[in-house]
Amino acid sequence: MSIRPGSIRFGVSPIAWINDDMPELGGATPVETVLADAHAIGFSGIELGGKFPRDPGALKPLLARHGLDLVGGWYSGGLLAHDADAEIAALQGHLALLKAMGSTVFVHAETSNAIHGDRARPLAQTPRLDEAGWAAFGRRLTDVADYIARQGLRFAYHHHLGTVVEGPEDLARFLAHTGPSVGLTVDTGHAALGGIDAVEVIRTHPARVAHVHCKDVRQPVFQALLDRGGSFLDGVLDGMFTVPGDGRLDYGAVMRALADIGYAGWVIIEAEQDPAKADPRRYGEMGLRHLQQAAAGAGLAVVS
Repeated sequence: MSIRPGSIRFGVSPIAWINDDMPELGGATPVETVLADAHAIGFSGIELGGKFPRDPGALKPLLARHGLDLVGGWYSGGLLAHDADAEIAALQGHLALLKAMGSTVFVHAETSNAIHGDRARPLAQTPRLDEAGWAAFGRRLTDVADYIARQGLRFAYHHHLGTVVEGPEDLARFLAHTGPSVGLTVDTGHAALGGIDAVEVIRTHPARVAHVHCKDVRQPVFQALLDRGGSFLDGVLDGMFTVPGDGRLDYGAVMRALADIGYAGWVIIEAEQDPAKADPRRYGEMGLRHLQQAAAGAGLAVVS
């Protein structure tokens, strides 16, 4: 479905129900439960989860039963370990599924040296690139993004704690070394905890805003994590993330920025928490209602 400028669709990530990085969090939850909850809450789409079938012949009717579109889904890249041609070859299965499902966005993150999935590694050990590394990485990203564009999807790089694009300096180098085909998944929670102003990014680089993830943050929890040298996954378990409206971020400002640049696309609630402590359906409802109010206040039209 095409979306006119200044209008959005609301979707959700299944990570609140089933955490792919920590299978012990919701690992026994059936996919049908996730989809039924997402539809009942009022979401129009859902991102790909680890337990979802990868055969479009199975996935299409599964999502259709719950009135949900497949928005896209995280792809773990390795462009610091191999060249663009190797990356393009490796992503073919993921791309084919997205195309078959009618998805319009390809969410990509570099994970070859990332530490966010290792509970033994403190966030202080987040990898960094030198200038030569950024130049090579940027060229490879641009080549892959150009290819994805030729396939009819928008490339949306996901900045993330524990990865090479984490803080403001990382993001500045990322933008300087990549071409216009390399869009961003603007993630409000990762931005805030990484020291990035998501509203400023939206306003300053409107052409790069390809996709939006909305999560809120509990800053004191994050600071305590840093003080004790904890890992990203420790922070998730501690509750450093939550849904919009349950933390400190100003989503009125986020939605006004999206309205002002004429953003047309998906806005995804993605707040990884322990589902045993934070009921996914209750928190999903809280987050969606908060974003709906913020979008209405900003004059953004919501397409179902």
